[in-house]
Amino acid sequence: MIEHNGGSGDAPVPEEAVLPRGAAMRAGEPSQQVGASGEEGRAEPRRRRLRWWVWVPGLLVLVAVAVASRIDLQYYAIQPGSAQSVQQFITVPPDKGQPVTHPVLLTDVQLARVSALTYLFFKAQPNTELYPLPAVTGGTDPSELAAQGDLQMSQAIASAKTAALRHLGYQVPAVPAGAVIAGTFPGTPANGALHVGDVVVALDGHPTLTARALTDALSAHHPGQTVMFSVRKGGSGSPVPVSITLQATKVTVGGVTLTLDLGIQPEDQVTYAYPFPVKISVPDIGGPSAGLALTLGVIDALDGGSLTGGKTVAATGTIDAAGAVGDVGGVPQKTVAVEKAGASIFLVPSVERAAAESKARPGLHVYAVRTLDEAIHVLEANGGHLGEVRTAAALSSAGAG
Repeated sequence: MIEHNGGSGDAPVPEEAVLPRGAAMRAGEPSQQVGASGEEGRAEPRRRRLRWWVWVPGLLVLVAVAVASRIDLQYYAIQPGSAQSVQQFITVPPDKGQPVTHPVLLTDVQLARVSALTYLFFKAQPNTELYPLPAVTGGTDPSELAAQGDLQMSQAIASAKTAALRHLGYQVPAVPAGAVIAGTFPGTPANGALHVGDVVVALDGHPTLTARALTDALSAHHPGQTVMFSVRKGGSGSPVPVSITLQATKVTVGGVTLTLDLGIQPEDQVTYAYPFPVKISVPDIGGPSAGLALTLGVIDALDGGSLTGGKTVAATGTIDAAGAVGDVGGVPQKTVAVEKAGASIFLVPSVERAAAESKARPGLHVYAVRTLDEAIHVLEANGGHLGEVRTAAALSSAGAG
C-alpha cells in the first residue's frame, strides 16, 4: 500500500472553491446548498445515492476476489526457488571434518496451489509452469503433500549419508525395518487410517519388514475382510494396532482407473548403521531432489581435497544408497535459480539435461549424470579433486573386517 500525505506545506484551499456553482456564503451564516430550482436540501439525498452506486461495484469486486481465492483449481504452480550452500545443513564430528571454501549449491523450487484468483497471474510468469495435481501428488491425497515432502527429504538424507560414506570407503550396513506409507489414495479404506510416514511392521501378527512382504501378505486377503496392522505411527515409537476393513475402491492414477482394496503406496524402510554420526537438517525444504547435492556436501565435509575445484557448482537429483541418481521435477526453474546464484556448473539427472539447457545461459555448463561416480568424474575433469580420506577409510574398514 502507498500512502500519500500532503503535509503542512500544501497550499490551503479557498473556501469558495468548494462551493457549488450559484451558491454564496455570507459572513457569519451557516453554509447552505441551493439547487438549480432554488430549493434547499435536495442535493444531500442525491449525494447519498451517488455514493451507494460507487460502493456497490467495489463491494461486488471484493466478494468476487474473496470467492475466487477460495476456489482451488486442479493445478500446482512451480516457480524458481533459491540456490544456497549445502554445507550449512551438514554437521560432521570435528575430528572428521575438513574446511569447505567452495561448497556445492542445493537448489529448490517454490510450489503453490493454483486458485481461480491466481491462475492468470501464474500463467503470465515467464519462468512458471503449471502442473496437473496428480503429476505433483502422484494421485495421493493433496492434504498429505507436505508430509510426503518431509518423508522424501528424510529418505534423501539417509541415502545421501550412506552413499557418501560408502564412496569414501566406509562400511554402512543396512537392515530392513518395515514398509513405510508413502501415500494413500482418497476414498480408499487406508485414507485416514494410515498416514504418510507410518511404518507397517506386521500384518495379522506376521512380520512385514519390506514393502514386498507387505504386498504379498495383503494379496492373500479379499474385500470385506478386516486385517490388523502393527504400525509405528510417524515411523517411531512402539507399534500400535490399526484395524482396517478392505473394500474394493476405484481410483484414477495417471489417467488409468484402478481398483484397490486398501489404497496405499508402500516403500522399504531401512535402518543404516553409520560408523560415526553425520547430521543433516534441511528445514523448510521437502522432497527428494536434494539427494545428490547433499551427498556431494557430505563428501566435501569429510574429504581433505577440494571437490568443486574452486568453482561454483550446483546440483539436483535424487540419490539412493548405492549412488544412483534419479530424475526430479522443476529442472527449468532450478536452472534459473542457480544462474542467479552465479553457478558455472550444474549437475542434473541424465534424462533432464535438455530441460536444464532450455533455460541455461552462456557461462552455465550443464552436465548430465546417472551416478555419484559420474558426478565426481565431472568435477574432477573441471579441476576438483578428492583428498586422502577415501584411502584411509578403506584401510580402516578392511582392518575392522
